[in-house]
Amino acid sequence: MHYSPGQEPCPLPFSPFKSCTVPRPIGWLSTISKDGKPNLAPYSQWQNLSFDPPMVMFAANPYSDGRRKHTVINAEETGWFVWNMATYDLREAVNISSMEWPEGVDEFEKAGVTKAPCLDAPGPRVAESPAHFECRYLTTHRLKGNSNHGWVDVVYGEVTRIHVKDEVIKPDGKIDIPLIRPLARLGYYDYTSITETFEMRIPGATGAAAAGLEGKA
Repeated sequence: MHYSPGQEPCPLPFSPFKSCTVPRPIGWLSTISKDGKPNLAPYSQWQNLSFDPPMVMFAANPYSDGRRKHTVINAEETGWFVWNMATYDLREAVNISSMEWPEGVDEFEKAGVTKAPCLDAPGPRVAESPAHFECRYLTTHRLKGNSNHGWVDVVYGEVTRIHVKDEVIKPDGKIDIPLIRPLARLGYYDYTSITETFEMRIPGATGAAAAGLEGKA
């Protein structure tokens, strides 16, 4: 099976594009508007970019009528956004916060999660989440789509502060990922959570290069 997206109809009842780049980490992002209204929403186009300094990105499609997402607008206007780790235990809250609530509705309240203050960012973070990045907004790269919903805002930020709860840190100083069970998107309406990990070291990698790959400070 093969086809040309945009040139030929998809021969499958569901687009394979949705479920090939998997698993995708969830960017559960909290922001605050310039008027002081908090916002919380998940994005499955989220990724880290570099480590020195640590930088991240997320991509947000507009609503079908062309309106840009509140997360993007808030980040641009206040200069900040916050990533909250989405976990299996918080899956229902993440799902509720993905709904298209009217402007001004507090998604923290709708999702039943608690606001915790940040140290640098002006908006709140999700208290129940085990890890957070406070991100200083850098820039937005807007890419043209074939429809109102097809446009995409690619937003870049620098991580200025990292929060990790002590109870999810193992004795060796690493984060206990199977304990946390981070959520990941699989496409369609399918998700997964990480319940096991395995290690693969690059043959021949030694010294500073090996330490850097492992994330040693």
